[in-house]
Amino acid sequence: MPSTSTVLEKAKKLQPKIVEMRRHLHAHPELSFHEFETAKLSAEKLAQLGYSVKTGVGKTGVVADFGKNDSGVTIAVRADMDGLPIEETNKASYHSKNKGVMHACGHDAHVSCGLAAAEILTAEETGGRIRMLMQPAEEFGDDEGKSGAFRMLEDDALNGVSAVIGLHMDAGIEAGKVAIMPGPVMAAADGFTIKIKGVGGHGAYPETTIDAVVLGAQVVQAVQQIVSRRVSALDPAIITIGSFHSSSSRGNVISEEVVLEGTFRTFNEGVRQHIIEELEKACSIARMLGGDYEIRYEMGYPTTVNDPEIAEVMKRAAIDLIGAENVITVKPKTWSEDFSMFANTVPGAFMFLGGEIKGDQRLHHSPTFDLDESGLYIGTAVLAETAKRLVKHFEAKK
Repeated sequence: MPSTSTVLEKAKKLQPKIVEMRRHLHAHPELSFHEFETAKLSAEKLAQLGYSVKTGVGKTGVVADFGKNDSGVTIAVRADMDGLPIEETNKASYHSKNKGVMHACGHDAHVSCGLAAAEILTAEETGGRIRMLMQPAEEFGDDEGKSGAFRMLEDDALNGVSAVIGLHMDAGIEAGKVAIMPGPVMAAADGFTIKIKGVGGHGAYPETTIDAVVLGAQVVQAVQQIVSRRVSALDPAIITIGSFHSSSSRGNVISEEVVLEGTFRTFNEGVRQHIIEELEKACSIARMLGGDYEIRYEMGYPTTVNDPEIAEVMKRAAIDLIGAENVITVKPKTWSEDFSMFANTVPGAFMFLGGEIKGDQRLHHSPTFDLDESGLYIGTAVLAETAKRLVKHFEAKK
C-alpha cells in the first residue's frame, strides 16, 4: 500500500486554514462570472505557492500549473467558485456580507479544499505537472447559456491534461466520509418551454374556440407518461412540468395560448435524445385537436460520468487515507454539474465529500445551507493523494 501518512498529516495541519478560508469565502460570495475577488485571492495564493498562474480564463477563471512535467503527465484539479442569488438567513459569524448572494451549495469549501491540496502538492515529488482549475460560473451560464467549464474549455484549459478530478460537498453525507463511484454519478439537466396555441373567445361560446388550456392539459398528461410508458424502467429519468401559464386571467375568457415550462434529467445520452423525441410526439396532440405548438429546449450540462480507472485510483487513495469504512457508495444524484464537460473531454472522477450537520441537515440551494466543516481536510487529502497517484498511473501506461 502506498504511504499516505504524509499527505493526511499535512492536510490535518492545514485544517484550520481550510476552515478559515472557507468562512472568508462564505462571507464574501460572488455570482457566476463575477467571481473577481475570489479569483484574485485564488491567483495570489497559487502564485505564492510557486504556481505559474493565468487569469481571465473562461472570463473569470484561473489556471495554475506547478511542476516541470518531466513525465509528460498533467493532472488537473478543479474547484468551482461561484455563489447563488439567495439571501442567507443564517446567523453564523461568517454569514454572507453580500446582500442577496450566498454560498448555498458548498463552492466556498471546494475552493478551500482545492487551494490546500495545491499547497500539499508543491511539496510532493509527483514527477508530473499539477494544474489547478479555479472555475467560474458552475451555477449559471452567460448570455449565450455557456457555463464556466464550457468557457474554460474554449480557452484551452485542458490542453495536455491526462485526467481531471474534483469534489462536491454533500450535506446529506456524514462528515468524515466520502462517496466515490464509477460511471454516471450526476444527471444531465435540460429545460424546455412549450407554447400551445389555440383560438380564444368567450366562455359562453366554447364551440367557437380552440381552448389552449384544454390542449395544454392534454399535453401535460402525455408528457407525464413519457417516463412511465416510453422509457425503460432500467433507465432512470425524470420529467417535471413546473409552470403552466394561460394568456387568460379571467374565468369567462377562453385562453388563446398557454406556456408550459419544465425540466428533464437523465443519466444516458440515448435516453436524453429519446425524451426529446417523445416530447415532440406529446406536443403533437395539440395539432391533432386543432391547435398548434412551439417547443424550445435549453440543453444544460451533460451527465457527469466517472471514468472507471480514474475513479478506482481515487477510491483506493481514499481507502488508504481514511479507511474503507469511510469510503461509501451512494445512488447517482439528479443534481447536475458542469464538471461533466471536463470529464467528457479527458478522463475524470468526481467525489462527494460529507458535510452533514448531525441532527440539523441543511438543504443545498436553500437560505439556511451550511456545513459541518470537520472533514474538509479529508477532501484536501484525497484530492492531493489522487493527483499524486494518477501521475504514476499514467506514467506506467506510457
